[in-house]
Amino acid sequence: MNLSPFKNFKSDIPASIVVFLVSMPLSLGIAMASGAPLYSGIISGIVGGVVVGFLSGSALGVSGAAAGLAIIVLNAISDLGGFQIFLVSVILAGIIQIIMGYLRAGIIGYYFPSSVIEGMLAGIGIIILLKQIPHAVGYDNNPEGDYSFQGVDGENTFIELLNMFENINVGSVIVTLISLAILIFWDTKFMKSKSFTKIIPGPLVAVASGIILNNIFSGIPKFSIGSEHLVSIPVPSNFNEFAGNFSFPDFSALTNSEVYITAIVIAVVASLETLLSLEAADKQDPLKRVSPTNKELKAQGIGNIISGFIGGLPITQVIVRSSANMQSGGKTKSSTILHGIWLLLSIILIPKLLNQIPLATLAAILLLVGYKLAKPELFRKMYKHGMGQFLPFIVTIVAMLFSDLLKGISLGMVVAIFIILRNNYKVPYKIKTNKILDENELKIMLSEDVTFLNKASILNILNKIPDNSSVIIDGSNTQFIHHDIFEIIEDFKINSVTRNIELSLVNLYSGKQKEPLQHFEISKSKS
Repeated sequence: MNLSPFKNFKSDIPASIVVFLVSMPLSLGIAMASGAPLYSGIISGIVGGVVVGFLSGSALGVSGAAAGLAIIVLNAISDLGGFQIFLVSVILAGIIQIIMGYLRAGIIGYYFPSSVIEGMLAGIGIIILLKQIPHAVGYDNNPEGDYSFQGVDGENTFIELLNMFENINVGSVIVTLISLAILIFWDTKFMKSKSFTKIIPGPLVAVASGIILNNIFSGIPKFSIGSEHLVSIPVPSNFNEFAGNFSFPDFSALTNSEVYITAIVIAVVASLETLLSLEAADKQDPLKRVSPTNKELKAQGIGNIISGFIGGLPITQVIVRSSANMQSGGKTKSSTILHGIWLLLSIILIPKLLNQIPLATLAAILLLVGYKLAKPELFRKMYKHGMGQFLPFIVTIVAMLFSDLLKGISLGMVVAIFIILRNNYKVPYKIKTNKILDENELKIMLSEDVTFLNKASILNILNKIPDNSSVIIDGSNTQFIHHDIFEIIEDFKINSVTRNIELSLVNLYSGKQKEPLQHFEISKSKS
């Protein structure tokens, strides 16, 4: 397959429009949840698309303002004393990320288990579904992009779902149902066989329908969709007003130590979210391309420096936008770059038209994105892989649902590591019993690597060996044995004399030198 950006415009342009439609309300909502100017979210989306998209090595990853940083930004703006001071921290965070990239810190991204990454994708999918259902029926108290369990409106996810029943807007419900019908119909095999669907994406048709319905309903009181249920972008009347939406950093704050602390926090959290999203985007890529993590950190760093200079929020790669890109048929990073260009052109040329888009239409688009991330088939697949994969997967989902992305990932990692430790305890050896010669003759074949983590397991099996047995401990397949394991075997050798155990030690080597230890030469001990 030719992956040249110019050769894939037929796929990338429709995908970029879908990503633009998803990114625009999320950018505004995250800015609102962060207590920052509305334009700051759009600015970060533009920079994340055009600048980071151009510099990144990720084919499907899309960057912009991240929901996971909203609370950090909200608190930092308040603690530092203003948004312009906060922008200095964003610039410094970008510099730190570039340094991290040159120090090859991106390798951290390769140490997240697949089960946790799959759990992150499914968790985000479920959260999107739960958070978008209120918007779908016209209950828009919580801004788009606020995906934390405790929303900025003071209501948690489940309270919002209960309260929405008392605040249903009939027009929004109709718009949602029609938008969903269009999106589902556009995704059928029949429609996919039509050539025009490759140029005109279903979400664009849904948005156009939403605008038409909004205008029709405006004259019908029962179905009217109020401005609070529509996209809301500042509409400048002249160039000076437009330029006034951009903020610039106050570098006099460089003497404030809190600015540097905030920068470190932003750099670390943004980098972790980026690496997690990068791994998840690669996992969804049908072509299974592997994105360079260190290059991504450098691209994110440059993006954050530019974003901070012109009044944007901190940037990370965002899995919701990346997933929308992949699901819409994006092939190369052209779709990412183009989505940033559409964001820029839209706020200059068509802000009034954008403000006619019902949030219900955008909720319908995100509902399908969420469903595709958390399909029931994924849960069945992970369950079939066994509890070692399924438990970290489920724990990650539940923890994300009741907290946030990083806490969910952290708890999932804890469970995954615990299972690894448990497996190390259970399988550092194989036991063979010679039932032909003597049922009490045992052979313990040590694994390739036997570390101190296996101490408890080795001790346990040696203690269970019955008296008056014949035992062979064979290290023929072993490349490394930890010193603690040698001590355990040496102690057992001494103890075997009193228990009338005949012990043979075969091919036990010291580390990688493969020199037999003198006190572990092949031998037998008898009472």
